[in-house]
Amino acid sequence: MATETVAKPRTSMRVHVQKFGTFLSGMIMPNIGAFIAWGFITALFIPAGFFPNAELGKLVGPMITYMLPLLIGYTGGRMVYGVRGGVVGAVATMGVIVGTDIPMFIGAMILGPLTAWIMMKLDKIWEGRVKPGFEMLIDNFSAGIVAAAMAVVGMLVVGPIVKAFSNGASAVVEFLVTNGLLPFTSIFIEPAKVLFLNNAVNHGILTPLGTQQALEQGKSILFLLEANPGPGFGILLAFSFFGKGLAKASAPGAAVIQFVGGIHEIYFPYVLMKPMTIFAAIGGGMTGIFTLVVTGAGLRSPAAPGSIIAVYASTARDSYVGVTLSVLFATTVSFLIASVVLKASKAPAEDDLDQATHRMEALKGKKSSVSAALIGEGVGASGVAVLATPIKNIVFACDAGMGSSAMGASVLRNKIKAAGFTDVKVTNSAIANLTDTYDVVITHQDLTERAKPATASAVHVSVDNFMNSPRYDEIVELVEASNTEAGTTDAAPAAAAAGTAPAAAEAEAEEGPAGILVAESVVLNGHATTRDAAIDEAGQLLLDRGAVDSGYVDAMHEREESVSTYMGSFLAIPHGTNAAKDHIMKSAVSVIRYPNGIDWNGKEVKFVVGVAGVNNEHLHILSSIAKVFTNKAQVAQLEAATTVDEVLALFGKVNS
Repeated sequence: MATETVAKPRTSMRVHVQKFGTFLSGMIMPNIGAFIAWGFITALFIPAGFFPNAELGKLVGPMITYMLPLLIGYTGGRMVYGVRGGVVGAVATMGVIVGTDIPMFIGAMILGPLTAWIMMKLDKIWEGRVKPGFEMLIDNFSAGIVAAAMAVVGMLVVGPIVKAFSNGASAVVEFLVTNGLLPFTSIFIEPAKVLFLNNAVNHGILTPLGTQQALEQGKSILFLLEANPGPGFGILLAFSFFGKGLAKASAPGAAVIQFVGGIHEIYFPYVLMKPMTIFAAIGGGMTGIFTLVVTGAGLRSPAAPGSIIAVYASTARDSYVGVTLSVLFATTVSFLIASVVLKASKAPAEDDLDQATHRMEALKGKKSSVSAALIGEGVGASGVAVLATPIKNIVFACDAGMGSSAMGASVLRNKIKAAGFTDVKVTNSAIANLTDTYDVVITHQDLTERAKPATASAVHVSVDNFMNSPRYDEIVELVEASNTEAGTTDAAPAAAAAGTAPAAAEAEAEEGPAGILVAESVVLNGHATTRDAAIDEAGQLLLDRGAVDSGYVDAMHEREESVSTYMGSFLAIPHGTNAAKDHIMKSAVSVIRYPNGIDWNGKEVKFVVGVAGVNNEHLHILSSIAKVFTNKAQVAQLEAATTVDEVLALFGKVNS
């Protein structure tokens, strides 16, 4: 039996940086509308505005000094600890606002989530120890005390530190501008965009600094360093003329979506397909920034998404010529460099857009295993029982709610309409704005865990390719199954909810070969006390069966670091990544019960089911397990079982 060991770090530095950048941008993106509102009021009513009005101009100062930082602080706190975290985060943010004389966006991004985290940890200390009737009293006073204390800390400590940092950063930007060095920032910005750090760079760093600059000067060049659509547009135009195969055919449509729709992510696969085209993006970016420096042009507020429409809507009154030339020259230079790269290319294999898209998604995080999932990342607490209610409301969620989610929603909407389900609503949203009103929530696999707390009753589906995911077809099948009586068979729900094989293939595996779940692989009293030790214990049973090698157990841990396999109903189903298929010799399932429960990423787990599947052989057992764990009475039977035979019988499997 596996012994408990100290878990080794399994997550790369790149993943940590991505998650940090995602968190930063997640505080800004939901509030972009407020930034734009401030930008419009500033442009219209300040003395140098389109319609100068001293009375209405009074809105400008309080909005940027109080409203915007408080919104950021609340959003950051809410991301960490719900509404309670948002409230204490906003109160604490007031401390850094009062303690300085500059807009405190960075201070809000620090103090909001930090205060919420402290509140969350303190609540856990006295959780379950408060006498009945005193809960509200303790909750309110503890929140008030923590918020007040952190407001003082913000005013006396965090505010002065952030002000010093902001002054230093502003001095650096001023130095770069004065010495003509600002264009060289494209050397870092353009590669960062392709690594999906675009929102982190733009809204986590440039937006706070740019807003302060815009307050002082009426505009800022910083808003257009990352958001200029020219570099990506030029690359896509080059592919339209000199690309090959699918890349050439798809580039014109992608160019329109990128330039007019503002979805910059759409050109990233093209750069990954031909890595040398990153020099086109850098060259175009440097040219655009140089043009802005020479003309003194800038934007009043962030341009989000990075559409030419949003750019012009945010352009300062005296900057339309400079901004236009910046976009035009950036497009031209990017087009010329990318054209040379494409015409000189001799490797047709690199023209596979689909492979490039998968590489792009791999940059966003480790890919998930579809065939090895019980009910997939895609199933919420309701499991397969969701099919009892017709699916009518689907949301595609991402960080911003206006980039990859808009693309995915558009693709899926067309597929569902083509299937004849015109009454099924498909929308897109930022994760921060999700509510528990959806039937299905679709996210990138790295974001699913962030979406689940706000949408606990929904089916959750993870995708690893927002432009052409095979999961979209499976979601259409799920919609069809839930909206027709014929879709309520035992096999169809498992296939649709699992995102595994088509119904026909699953029906073929319904009876499944003997030996996948055997008595030797069922343990009624597990020894592990931690998540990682439980994964080792479940993996060891698979090893003992000769079903996998040790590399598969490592992949089970790797998968857990990427996306939690907690399924609800006290169940977790650890399994390997998609890349670990070569470590599987035969299909097998192990079942371990932990009567006292173990902590699984903050959730209580009493049953751990280890899974290793070849083709569709294991689907019959997984379907049975799924049905058992959506039935409270059968879960209770499992908890009370005294023999292995009782467990096997519940899963519909004869002991072998």
